[in-house]
Amino acid sequence: MRVIIQRVKSSQVVVNGEIMGKIGMGLNLLVGIADTDTEAELEWMARKCLNLRLFPESADNDRWQQSIKEISGELLVVSQFTLYGDCRKGRRPSFDRSASPKTAESLYNCFVEKLRASGLRVETGKFGAMMQVSIENDGPVTLIS
Repeated sequence: MRVIIQRVKSSQVVVNGEIMGKIGMGLNLLVGIADTDTEAELEWMARKCLNLRLFPESADNDRWQQSIKEISGELLVVSQFTLYGDCRKGRRPSFDRSASPKTAESLYNCFVEKLRASGLRVETGKFGAMMQVSIENDGPVTLIS
């Protein structure tokens, strides 16, 4: 499992001109599922995303002291199989390590439910759709996990 974690002031995902998910301050998570991922990896990653200290304690102190849970932030979770694209050979990426669409969708939905169990507002895109994602990165803060 690969997740691009971005601290955002706001973020939204649009499919066919319709806003599917929109958040204010929080985290934008771009999620790729591998063919070897299990529910154990999902559980670990959900805890990691919810507990990472990526937010300042106050406007006066820019040191990252608080997690998304501590600030009652929001999450936008977008499936992105291209995170497993391998560009080392040729001119076309290989997606051999990506999970099959059926498996990936099931695991993605499980990951979203684990995040929702935190009680935070969790929005999503539409699995498998062409999406336009608007991200107002805060910092910018972008991490790969």
